[in-house]
Amino acid sequence: MVVSLVKLLAHPGIWVTAMRVGWRLGLVPDPDYLRFRMVTMYGDADARPRGDDLVTYLRWCKAWQRSR
Repeated sequence: MVVSLVKLLAHPGIWVTAMRVGWRLGLVPDPDYLRFRMVTMYGDADARPRGDDLVTYLRWCKAWQRSR
């Protein structure tokens, strides 16, 4: 978690997107949703998201939001 936060702080262009996504997920994602995402991304329900992957995901969210 700390590594992800440090990676996020290094990319101020996605801070607002991170806040929006966090707000939509209720700041803490539902455990079932999080397990599903970890399985689909890493193949392991107990995996922890890597910082670079968080930044990539937030950039995708930002681009998707702009395209709507």
